[in-house]
This record gives sequence, C-alpha cells and structure tokens, in this order.
Amino acid sequence: MQSQDLSQRKAPSAGPGPVDAEQAEAVLAEHYPRLVRLAYLVLPPGLGRGRRVLTAHALAQRALPRGRKQPAPIPAQGGGRADDPGYAYLRERVLRMALAAARPRRGLPRLAQLPPPLPQVWGLRLFPRSGGADELALDQRLSTLSGPARAAYVLRGLEQLPDTDIRKLLKAAGVSDPGGALASANSVPAHPGLLSSPEFDPCTLQARPTDLMRRRQHTKAALAAAAALAICGALVGLPGGGWGPDGAAAPVYAGNPAAEAALDPGRLTRAAPDAWRTADRTDFSVWPARGPLTGDQALLRRALAVWARPGRSVRVSATPGTPTGGPAGPPQLLYAGEVDAARVVLLYDGLRIARYAEPKDGTQGAAVDFARVDGATGAGASALVLGRSDANVRYLTAPWVTKAAQRDLTKPDSAAVPLPLADGVTGPLASPALQSGGCASWTVLQLTDASGTHLGTDLGELVPARLTAGRPGAAKDASGARGLRTWAPFACSLAAERSAGVRSVNAWAFAEQPLPDGSGSGTWVCTRAETWRGDGTAALAQFRAPGGSAGAVVAKGADVPACGPRDPRVLAGVLWKSAGGNWYLLAAGSKDTASIEATGGVTASGPGPLLVARAEQGARAELRGVSADGRELSGLR
Repeated sequence: MQSQDLSQRKAPSAGPGPVDAEQAEAVLAEHYPRLVRLAYLVLPPGLGRGRRVLTAHALAQRALPRGRKQPAPIPAQGGGRADDPGYAYLRERVLRMALAAARPRRGLPRLAQLPPPLPQVWGLRLFPRSGGADELALDQRLSTLSGPARAAYVLRGLEQLPDTDIRKLLKAAGVSDPGGALASANSVPAHPGLLSSPEFDPCTLQARPTDLMRRRQHTKAALAAAAALAICGALVGLPGGGWGPDGAAAPVYAGNPAAEAALDPGRLTRAAPDAWRTADRTDFSVWPARGPLTGDQALLRRALAVWARPGRSVRVSATPGTPTGGPAGPPQLLYAGEVDAARVVLLYDGLRIARYAEPKDGTQGAAVDFARVDGATGAGASALVLGRSDANVRYLTAPWVTKAAQRDLTKPDSAAVPLPLADGVTGPLASPALQSGGCASWTVLQLTDASGTHLGTDLGELVPARLTAGRPGAAKDASGARGLRTWAPFACSLAAERSAGVRSVNAWAFAEQPLPDGSGSGTWVCTRAETWRGDGTAALAQFRAPGGSAGAVVAKGADVPACGPRDPRVLAGVLWKSAGGNWYLLAAGSKDTASIEATGGVTASGPGPLLVARAEQGARAELRGVSADGRELSGLR
C-alpha cells in the first residue's frame, strides 16, 4: 500500500485572448512537421507505424480552430519553439487528441475510436524510414509507458520543456496525474537526439504497395506517394507576406566572427596545468587539457563542427534541461584521446560538458552527448565519463584527485578496490547504468582528494551523481562507515534515477519502527535525487523489514520539497504482513512529527512519529500528519 499525496496542484494559467483562425493556420504551416512528430510519438505504438503516421497527420490538421475566432483561452506554456501563444494552443490541442486516442473506450475497438486519417492514401502503406538499434530500443521502451508518461517524455526531450510546464500542459490536456506521468517517464533514459531522428519522422516517409500482385499501375502509386510526402512541404499558402521560419538568421558559416571563433580549433581555451592550485574555485574551468590527441587539429575541428551542426548520422543525447546548440564562443578543451574503440573529445563552455566520440576504425557515425554542470565545484566537479564499453565505464578525474577506487555499495563492510589512475584516466570499472536484469550489486566510484573521500555513481550521464547520507541540510559524503551502512540496503533503488539529469542523491534514515507480533524493528529511509536543472527532483520513501537484504520503495514524490533541505520532513506508509500472517498499516514520519492520522481503508491515529494499525489485505489509506510546530504534513504516495 502506498500513502496518498494530498497536495493540491494549481491549474495552468491561461493566455490573454482568443486565437485568430488565420494566425493559427500560419502557425500550423510553419510548425506542422514538429506537431505531427509530437502526435506520432504520443500515439499508442500498438497502432502500427502506418496507422500512426496517418493518424498523426489527421490530428495535426484537426488542431485548427473551426471558426474565425477560437474563444477558448490559450495555455501559457513556453519553451522550445512554443514561445508564441498560437503554437502553445495548437500543441495542447494535438496533445489532447493524441492522449484521447491512447485511452480506449469500452465497447469499441481501438481503430474505431480514432478519427479517420486524412489524407487518405489508397493502395499504399506509408511509414517512416527505419532507424538503427538505438532508435528501435527507444521505441520499445516508449511502448511500455502509458500515454501520459509517453507524452511527458516527449515534451521533455523533443520540446525541451521544464517539468513544471510539462505538468501544467498535461493537466490542461486532461491528464489526472501529471506527477505520476513524469515519474514514469524517468524510467526511460533521455535521448532527445533520437526523438528528432528519421525513425520518428512521420513527414519523411517510405511507400510500399498493400497488394503487390494486383497493382501494376506504378505511375499512380508514385503520384500517390509524392502527394503524401508533399503534405509537410506545403499545407496552405501563408496569407500575406512575412518572415520565413528562420527569420533574419544568417546562412551557415556566413561571416559571423563569434560563430567562426567558436568553431576554430586554434582558438580553443586551455587552462594552465597548475591553475587549479591557486584558483578561487575548483571547477571544470581549471581542468587542464589532457590526452595524447590534444594537438590533433583535424579531430578537434570535427568535434566542434559536429557540435554546432550535427548531421543525420550523428547520435545526439542530452540530460533533461540541457540545450544542445553550438557554443557561443570558443569552448575549453578538457581531453582528447583514444578510449577503447573510439576517439573522444571533452569540451566545456561554462554551462555544459560536450562529449564528442567517433569510431577509431574510421567507419561512419559519431555521437555528441551534453550535460549541464553549472555551479559544479569540488566533489561535484571531480570526474567525467570518458566512455562506456563491455558493461564498463572509464572516467577522467579532476587534477586534484589523488586516488581512485571502486566499491560495491551493497556491501558496506567490504574494502574499496584501488583503480589505476594514469594522467587522470581511471581503469575500467563496472557500470551499474549498463547492467540489466536483477540487481545483485551496485559499483560506485570512490575518489580521494585533499578535502576527503567522495562517492559517485554512473547513472548513464556524463557526470557521475554524488552520493551523500544524513539529514537534509546536514548531509555528508556517503563514504564513511555510517553512510555506507545507510545506503547498502537501498543501493539498487538508484536505478530509478537513470538519465534524469541527477546531480546528487542523499539517503536519510528518518525512522526506526518497532514491529508488531515481535517481528523486530523496521528501517525507514528517504532517498532524494536533486537535478542540475532544479526541477525534476524525486523523493523515494523506502522501508526495510528485519531480515531483508534490500529495502522496498513504498512511496514517492516528484518535485516536492519533502525530504530536502527546504523542508526536511517526510511521512510515508506501507501495508505490511507480519510473520504471524497478520496485516498492518505501518506509518512513519520524521522526528518532528507530533501525530499521524490514517483515513480511508484504514482509520487510526496516534501521537508521535510512528503509527501501527491492524488492516485488511489490499486496504488503502490516506495519511496526514501534524508537525511539532502545528504545520500539516501530507504523506508521499
């Protein structure tokens, strides 16, 4: 059983006025391919690629208001390409219809519930071009999500919206639990570059006949395919004159001194080898350039050019909330060298780390990964991922790191195993971000410098997430004996934070609870993940019964202050079965909880931060608490 979140969410704000039909038509013509892609990604994958293509086009075209004026208010979401209210209105309409298609109504087959696709293409199957293994894997992962969770993932990765705006937009589109949708979306690694690939482009299509043996009229088929492909080129003529989609932007490589300087490998900035010793801040700006290929001008030029203008064969990924555009000026070179089977370049522009990788054997294909690192100092700027292969990961460490080691977080009493460290590059260690199946261990990186020992874990991003333990606001590095014992039963829960832009994760043992029927004592721990972008935080309440080797997540909250420095309080509950076969509601709050009350399927109350009540199997309850200063405390759910 999970306790219920009683917080009230505000409805999204509305825009100032109606949408003019001519304005909406112009916006649709300009952003049609993007709106169709959004609909295609949110629609249920079970429809099949051909049906999804036609339905996505139908939904985008039906987003136009029917009359000259549309009296409904425009949700005021921004971000991405949707700063104008016309686009925000059309995006919300497309999203609402796509989510409706993902909610089958009883009594009707799913195909009968969808709008008839327009335009109709007879005798042909139309579907996007096939992608590679990465695109296929992502499509399979998305197919396991619900419609709202798929929409949250797409709005975050494709539209680059912050989680607060995503929550408002989902609520405006009729989603009852936007927070849950966002939490579910976190289970799929972020790949915004893949979402923009031809695999998910319903405007760049392939055509195949549906009945090849009976259709000999190739000319008619070609004309029909050309008409379908022309949909994205021109919907309607724009009324009047005006700017094109790119406005006054200069052509590629036009004489723009700032752009040319940013792409000139000769102007890359490099920190002095000993700059970190005298700098006021120990961050990435004082890392020296390392690696045997720092003088390879051709490699550095390719890295900069691909960063600024990635081609269709380049895989681009970014942590949530990280822009992927080119650098505003010459970035700083951190590393250039060979890592396993690739040549790797690490660059830093003051806000982001960019990792460029190309195959060492000269074959086609490259990758660019981005991660936000604004505000990173000390332990938060101690390591970067150089590469992953064969389920292992290698790191480049800060120049102030003196020792590197690996340890299994699930075994707190085991000693750390030293890692070789050559010119800041560690030897390979097992990456928990690459492991599949069950979780029997969780390998973390342990680094030592003049300030102490720190732990970091690979969560599938460029910067390892820092691990801490203790009460919020007073947490310390988890490398001590107490921190290791706190984390050990809950290490595998870190898998829920993969590819979510996590900066640090703290574990706080907030309660010990005596259990009924002489079953011993249970441990309550709250793990909270903080992100680089500020929003998207996740708090997990976990419970470990005596004798259990691992804890279980019993409640969670997304973008809530609970269990964090701003509000170091937490309340959670679980339905638990004793060794004697009896069911109980167990609830626990932080030490400053004065009383707890349960309503719904279980009615009980009591003073203090702990509550035990008899319950029936499958019962559900809502929890409320009151803190010592009289403030109400809602339970995580």
